[in-house]
Amino acid sequence: MPATEPTAFLPVWPTAGEPPLTHGRIKSRPEDFFVSEIPLALPAGEGEHLWIRVRKRGWNSAAVAALLAKLAGVGRRDVSHAGLKDRQAVTEQWFSIHLPGRELWLPETPDDGIEILEQRRHGRKLRRGALKGNRFEIVIRDCEGEHAAVDGRLARIAVEGFPNYFGEQRFGREGGNIPKARQMLRGKRRVRDREQRAMLISSARSLIFNDLLALRIERGCWRRPVPGDLMQLGGSNSLFHAETIDDELTQRAGAAGIHPTGPLAGDAAKLMPSGEALALEQQILDAHAPLVNGLRKQRVASARRALRVVPGGLEHAWLDDGSLRLAFSLPPGSYATALLRELMP
Repeated sequence: MPATEPTAFLPVWPTAGEPPLTHGRIKSRPEDFFVSEIPLALPAGEGEHLWIRVRKRGWNSAAVAALLAKLAGVGRRDVSHAGLKDRQAVTEQWFSIHLPGRELWLPETPDDGIEILEQRRHGRKLRRGALKGNRFEIVIRDCEGEHAAVDGRLARIAVEGFPNYFGEQRFGREGGNIPKARQMLRGKRRVRDREQRAMLISSARSLIFNDLLALRIERGCWRRPVPGDLMQLGGSNSLFHAETIDDELTQRAGAAGIHPTGPLAGDAAKLMPSGEALALEQQILDAHAPLVNGLRKQRVASARRALRVVPGGLEHAWLDDGSLRLAFSLPPGSYATALLRELMP
């Protein structure tokens, strides 16, 4: 679970409410944390890319991709996947290998902890983020707390959502990506590896976003709009500018049909918040000016991210007095650990 004490490089960001559990354990065993991708599209059956659906246990996505490249006799860049999945879990996801004019046979279990579930051809490779989302099945063990309080919090999250924080895994071990990102973006550290550069840039942007979300939780406006907000339509990336807040807008936000957004910092954006929303945002951007300036020098495209996320199909059941099972779906880029930290420290 997220640490209850700050790491050397990360604060403890506030939750939306006091967690109803005083204790709980996840990932007691890999099977307690199951993740399955919900793809945007399935392979058509022909084409120069071989799509492979893998179930893995004790492997991260990068290690599986490297193994597939070795087995196929291709470079690592010829293997793609839509998302990153944890090592300490059982996960199912698709990979694609660029194999024009070549056949490849893979055994059902090419290595310990890896199972090949399906292999089909497609005309295009998998691209990062090309997902509808992920489905999670999680068991929390050794729970300490009132069941009724947990049930109530989950019922509220199912309707109102939870803060859309980037998970701590985004920042590396004990937040160690942050000092590296600062050095790189200030020109004091040269990083030639493309994937490592992307990882450090993502860490920097995630830190800025999380700090803005934390500020809005402290001000009580993480899920309700304030004047000048850029609002995102639920289930869409479409944005609109809320210069003033009326009853209709407030009701739509209350029903989770629209969400306030925060910055993924980069180049100057065409669409910017204004008024009170801009003032809150600028406070965080100014506090991270060296990172923001470095991102702009790197010509990183700015973007927006919803401040809250509503889980799909949230279900829960008490397996016994101290074991809670959760099942829910999240859109790509949202973290199950952000939901779990609303339940326990």
